[in-house]
Amino acid sequence: MIIGIPKEIMPGEARVAASPETVKKFVADGAQVLVEKTAGDGSFYHDEDYKAAGAELIATAEEVYKRAELILKVKEPLFNEEYKKHEVDLMHEGQYLITFIHPASPVNHEMVKMLAKQGVISLTLDGVPRISRAQNMDALTSMSTCAGYKGILMASNYLSKFMPQMFTAVGAIQPAKVLVLGVGVAGLQALATARRLGAITYAADIRPAAAEQAQSLGAKVIDTGVPAELAIAKGGYANKLSEEWLVKERENLKDIIKEADIVFCSALVPGKVAPILITEDMLKDMKNGSVIVDISIDQGGNCAQTPPGDVEVKHNVTLVGIKNIPGMLPTSSTWMFSQNVYHLVHFLTKDNKIVLDFNDEIVQSILVTHDGKIVHAGAREAMNLS
Repeated sequence: MIIGIPKEIMPGEARVAASPETVKKFVADGAQVLVEKTAGDGSFYHDEDYKAAGAELIATAEEVYKRAELILKVKEPLFNEEYKKHEVDLMHEGQYLITFIHPASPVNHEMVKMLAKQGVISLTLDGVPRISRAQNMDALTSMSTCAGYKGILMASNYLSKFMPQMFTAVGAIQPAKVLVLGVGVAGLQALATARRLGAITYAADIRPAAAEQAQSLGAKVIDTGVPAELAIAKGGYANKLSEEWLVKERENLKDIIKEADIVFCSALVPGKVAPILITEDMLKDMKNGSVIVDISIDQGGNCAQTPPGDVEVKHNVTLVGIKNIPGMLPTSSTWMFSQNVYHLVHFLTKDNKIVLDFNDEIVQSILVTHDGKIVHAGAREAMNLS
């Protein structure tokens, strides 16, 4: 099997899909690994490290895409300015792609359709189910850990006031209030980091067990008003709520959002568009100088006004919609990501070839396009495909 590792082209993306350590593992397993030159420089993994691990260094992304049977990437395919072509157009029929695709997100619908038309067999890392046998393949959890930590550091940087309580010669300054919406892996890491920085922490999650975990980290839990039987989906994930229940949830969150200095948004429904928990009217009521970091932006965002991939000030609130926060911790995040991807590829490989078992829960959850069709349930629902 020939595995291709192109350099990521998203502006500011420093990660790479394989480390020298995982390249060495792939080679030991019998694969040939093509790595585009300088692909790992942003993560401080350099060409000589990949060469020593057994990779073949390739001068251009075009050649990597042309020769590889399996492409490993970090971010979804994008338009390549160097070639004036979309990355999907560099791929070929029957080629496998493993990356974060976020196929339900509206901004990715056209790209997903392109993958299907091109005949690419694409698998999305955000679909890996959180089951025991898939833990070491779960790149979403790994990247969520990075995003929770770094997202709060970014919020504190944009915040117009101190995070901890400060005692000065002219009086005491009260600590910042941090609200975390969606207490999954990223949310828990955000709470822990905010608390380390001296903030008062609050948390909201429609799942009782998640709320309990937040409480164990010292956060005050805000009751969303959503009954547990409606809140929990298969595997303990958050369920998709009707608009009626979302309205009720927003009403219950309204007061604490007004008080918050930082709102960290990480409420997600696997494979579906993220729920809108902060409307523009709610944004207008927030404190001047407050900050929203919306890491759910890959799936549409929890705040209706979050700018995808950018930072903007709206209604005197700084909205952070940066899509690659884990890329700001490139060495740690690449190490974690590449290990997850290696384990997934190893799981899918039989006799040095990708073999998809369509009855397997992991394959069913991650497969996006196959045989020229979009097969991902969340993407089909979001695209209104019957």
